[in-house]
Amino acid sequence: MTLRPAAIGLVVVTAAIIGLLGQWAWTSARSSSEAGPPGPPRIVPRAAWSTRPTFGEAPQGDLRPATTEDDGRVAEDDGALPGGATVFDDEYPGIARLDTGLLRALRNAGMEAAADGIELVVNSGWRSADYQNRLLRAAVSEYGSVKEAARWVATADTSPHVSGDAVDIGAVDATTWLSEHGAAYGLCQIYRNEPWHFELRALAIERGCPRMYADPTHDPRME
Repeated sequence: MTLRPAAIGLVVVTAAIIGLLGQWAWTSARSSSEAGPPGPPRIVPRAAWSTRPTFGEAPQGDLRPATTEDDGRVAEDDGALPGGATVFDDEYPGIARLDTGLLRALRNAGMEAAADGIELVVNSGWRSADYQNRLLRAAVSEYGSVKEAARWVATADTSPHVSGDAVDIGAVDATTWLSEHGAAYGLCQIYRNEPWHFELRALAIERGCPRMYADPTHDPRME
């Protein structure tokens, strides 16, 4: 059978397209193999506590000057802590001014955690009333209302940080370890939306930690 010129042309064009597609597929496969397997999708939440501090935490790694000035900087004397400060670093007021029972429990837990290769770093501990008020104002600005900000930052009159009764633990491995072992030392997570926030509940040693509040607005102490 003799093909007409038009049919011959169609066959040639089709063959060329198939060749190009094959070349593209080979090149893509080669590039993918050289680049390695694709990584997981990057999802960065708005308030990713595991990668950056939220308003409930002191700015990690940002130790400010020894006085609080009008430029908005937070002083060490107001409770600001440098990155990597641990429960044993009582040269910082943010650690040293914690409740003695809480600090003792944290250090006892810290020694056992260290045996498991975990360091209990403190993002924020004791805070001055001025520092707490600054955090609250910043939260209101960030979240748009006092009501929404209250889910993350308490007033200076009600904050357990100002009274020295709370710490914000840094790093997911440390908060995970403490959530699993903290009750043995009376250390408990208080709020479901703040897995880094721990307080002393002495009865937890025998009874386990009490049920967590959804957030600080459900805590009767905040009223």
